[in-house]
Amino acid sequence: MKLRHLESHLENVERFKEPKIALEQYVTSPHIAACMIHTAETRYNDISGKVVADLGCGCGVLSIAASLMECDFCFSIDIDEDALEICYQNCEEFEACNIDLIQADVAFATEIVGKSNRNIDTVIMNPPFGTKNNQGVDMMFLNIASKMAKHTIYSLHKTSTRSHVFRKAKEFGLQAEVVAELRYDLPSSHKFHKSRTKDIEVDFIRFEIV
Repeated sequence: MKLRHLESHLENVERFKEPKIALEQYVTSPHIAACMIHTAETRYNDISGKVVADLGCGCGVLSIAASLMECDFCFSIDIDEDALEICYQNCEEFEACNIDLIQADVAFATEIVGKSNRNIDTVIMNPPFGTKNNQGVDMMFLNIASKMAKHTIYSLHKTSTRSHVFRKAKEFGLQAEVVAELRYDLPSSHKFHKSRTKDIEVDFIRFEIV
């Protein structure tokens, strides 16, 4: 599937109606989701025919993208019941029968997914950036991903934290590569936001298990 076609399909993914501040729920745009998954497949062959896990899946845009790019199976994991309800509706709409939704704290994902006796080839995620009261949660996601993935992890992180991310990646036994530098157009989704949108410089990073 061509990139533009994938992005066009993802435009139809239902998004958060009432995002939760405590969980840093922000929408992964169809453009960014398409770029992530299309690149993971066409450049590195890490999606088609692979078992994938989407950590903090939210409404499921990355999971749907992986399904459209013909992953073998996808575990979509999120702590929030409301997000998973939207994700379920999206899976129904796209007839994505190769996606399994799991309500769980990502911190315990390795224990839960491990019960399925499946090997995770690739982890995909857009973790919380670790702002507000969630400092360090982005690295917790990466640490868990490093314990789940057999081969690779694809993730988004603030460019301003790159040196920290690379340092932690090395501690987790990962080799990090910035695949692309993106502009994350963060929409105004909470009352305390003063502007309609805010551009954040974000690294799209591929981590390889070493």
